Amino acid sequence: MLTTEEILKKVRSLEIKSKRLTNHMFTGEYHSAFKGQGMSYKEVREYQPGDDIRFIDWNVSARYAHPYSKVFEEEREQMVFLLIDNSASISFGTHLQRKKDLVTELAAVLAFSAVNNNDKVGAIMFGDKVQRFISPKKAKQHTLYIVREMLSNDAASSRTNYADAFRMFNNVCRRKSICFLISDFLGKGYEEALRVAAGKHDVIGIKIYDQLDMRLPDAGLLQVADAETGEQRWLDTSSALVRYEYEKDFHKHNDYVKEVFRRAGADLLHMRAGDDYVKVLQKFFINRSR
Repeated sequence: MLTTEEILKKVRSLEIKSKRLTNHMFTGEYHSAFKGQGMSYKEVREYQPGDDIRFIDWNVSARYAHPYSKVFEEEREQMVFLLIDNSASISFGTHLQRKKDLVTELAAVLAFSAVNNNDKVGAIMFGDKVQRFISPKKAKQHTLYIVREMLSNDAASSRTNYADAFRMFNNVCRRKSICFLISDFLGKGYEEALRVAAGKHDVIGIKIYDQLDMRLPDAGLLQVADAETGEQRWLDTSSALVRYEYEKDFHKHNDYVKEVFRRAGADLLHMRAGDDYVKVLQKFFINRSR
């Protein structure tokens, strides 16, 4: 568990890094990637060549004996929710940072991007149950509060229950909202909950993994344990066949998660702890805006 001083130091560091990224790299891309919910009436102005005649305000035009057009603007404000996996497997890490560290950074960047675009942002942290619910708000201080809560809550020694997190999200968000689900997706039984949520909301999954999740080192006989179930077994990592089957299982699981998201009509990104996630996010925002 981090001390209060360490938490505040990390919050400040993440604030500086996230604000730099959102101000100089993601502001335009985020705005373009996530359109508003519609158009609302703003004002009338004198008709100008090229204006759509369908938007002429005939009452005002008759009153002033001159054509006037209605002007509309995008209803920009949206609701953004971060569904954050805080189960035991998230605390794992072997290369530069833990998966939880990457999850926290991503949540901070996405939250600041939302707030900079006048969107409300909330969060749901979950393990075997919902651990923390944070109501959506706009203020920068609210974003820092979300980051502080993530840093002060260690990953629970538990399995991953996606259904409860999605259930709370659906109950809170009555209108279409944006949902970023950040997880390593090592849990099971989320297919139906994802399908229901993606049918109503804009759901984007971000699959986090560590290099050791994908590939075993040649380190001899090792005793390993599942962080969430506690199951233990011995692995002969010197065996090329064992290492091959291990990596094969990783890619099989990746393909499974991809297929689940494809069937649900939701987007999915892959990010490895220790790698540069900025380019992945930028590419995603740009592709979404096309």
